[in-house]
Amino acid sequence: MEKPKPALIEPTDAIVRVTMGSICTSDLHIKHGSVPRAVPGITVGHEMVGIVEQVGDKVTNVKPGDRVTVNVETFCGECFFCKNGYVNNCTNPNGGWALGCRIDGGQTEYVRVPLANQGLNRIPYSVTDEQALLVGDVLATGFWAARISEITQDDTVLIIGAGPTGICTLLCVMLHQPKKIIICEQSEERRIFIQTHYPQVQIVLPDECKEIVGKTSENGGADRVIEVAGGEETFRLAWECARPNAIVTVVALYDKPQILPLPDMYGKNLTFKTGGVDRCDCEEILRLIEAGKIDTTPLITHHFPLSEIEEAYRIFENKLDGVIKVAVEP
Repeated sequence: MEKPKPALIEPTDAIVRVTMGSICTSDLHIKHGSVPRAVPGITVGHEMVGIVEQVGDKVTNVKPGDRVTVNVETFCGECFFCKNGYVNNCTNPNGGWALGCRIDGGQTEYVRVPLANQGLNRIPYSVTDEQALLVGDVLATGFWAARISEITQDDTVLIIGAGPTGICTLLCVMLHQPKKIIICEQSEERRIFIQTHYPQVQIVLPDECKEIVGKTSENGGADRVIEVAGGEETFRLAWECARPNAIVTVVALYDKPQILPLPDMYGKNLTFKTGGVDRCDCEEILRLIEAGKIDTTPLITHHFPLSEIEEAYRIFENKLDGVIKVAVEP
């Protein structure tokens, strides 16, 4: 489908020429109608990097020619929520998840980014597009999840789900150097991926997860549980595998409401932390990539030109050919 090249609308806008994008599971949720706020006919895509082509009069943090990551969330930086770091709850009309949901996103050649002072981050010279591709969404999600989980070096951390967001969460949990990391994943291909790239991590199947975590953790369960898989069974598994007084962080996006059976968990005294995700850490993440402390390039298993994006969707949605993430290049 052809659309006109986007133009500046607000003085806080920027126009970015997309040099590399990706497909997110959230795009699949939109495709299947499970994101009610998504506007029909919108160009989807919120994982991208590019080069700034044009900026509005009030954009001061980037200039034409800058290579940038694009944040999936746009936020004003001035409202109560932004000032307190909760940018996902920005009250600006252009705030929150707009790109690829309420306004045209980045699975195209050019994208208009509102509130660009906060929505764009310059990519360091030594960092490639591929290294920076996941910064604005799944990597920021994993970084936020690890941060709010309050991980210490004495902790056993259980991550449920080894999809792209789960692996990004794993990379960020590793920065906190917990005593033990366990990852729960059903897919054999993804278990092999974890074994190959992160051999220090223990891998368990969902059916055995509760028993193994209970037996191998010092206090009958994981100190921190991060639920990334987004299924009814994994939601229950998350609190079942947590020790009493643990933190359970839920960053998964569910297709339907989940039940919290409080009588069954009475006395566990759990602390639940839930998303949307606040992506105010992108600059720090880029510094960590530049320093060689985070590397998401093994996750990008497939490359496609924009003209073959339908095939990219087919591979990604059906989890074919060992796919983790795809890179799409205009």
